[in-house]
Amino acid sequence: MSEFTLDHLGIAVPDLAKALAFYRDTLGVACTHTEEIPDQMVRAAFLSAGETDLELLEPTSDDSPIAKFIAKRGSGGIHHIALRVQNLQETLDRLAAAGVQLIDREPRPGGHGKEIAFIHPKATGGVLLELCAIPQADANTAHP
Repeated sequence: MSEFTLDHLGIAVPDLAKALAFYRDTLGVACTHTEEIPDQMVRAAFLSAGETDLELLEPTSDDSPIAKFIAKRGSGGIHHIALRVQNLQETLDRLAAAGVQLIDREPRPGGHGKEIAFIHPKATGGVLLELCAIPQADANTAHP
C-alpha cells in the first residue's frame, strides 16, 4: 500500500458564497464543514466528493497566498493537491534527506484539525503538493 492517499483538492475561489452556490446547491456536493483558518488567511469550505474532498478557499486578506494566486491568474482555480500521510514529520524528514525542496520543514496547523506541510512546485513538476495528517492524538475522532 502506498504511503500517500489522495485527501483533497484545494480550489481557490474569490467568493466562497458563490462557489458554494455552485458546488453545493447546483451540483449537489455536500458541504461537511466550514471554518476560518487565520494562519493561512482563508475561509474554507469542505465538500465531500466520494473518496476525496474538495476544499474551497476564499482569501480573508489581500496578503494571503490564495489572494495572490487569484490575482496572478485573474480568477480562481485548482490551487493544490493534498496527499494524506500517516506520520507527517517522518515523511518531511525523509523527503528533506532525499533533497526534495520543501516549503515547510515542520508541520503547521491546517483545516479540519489536520497538520499540513507543502512541497515546493519546483520539486513536483509545477504542482503545489500539500501533505496532511491527522494529529496522532486526534486520529480516532477527526475527519479523515
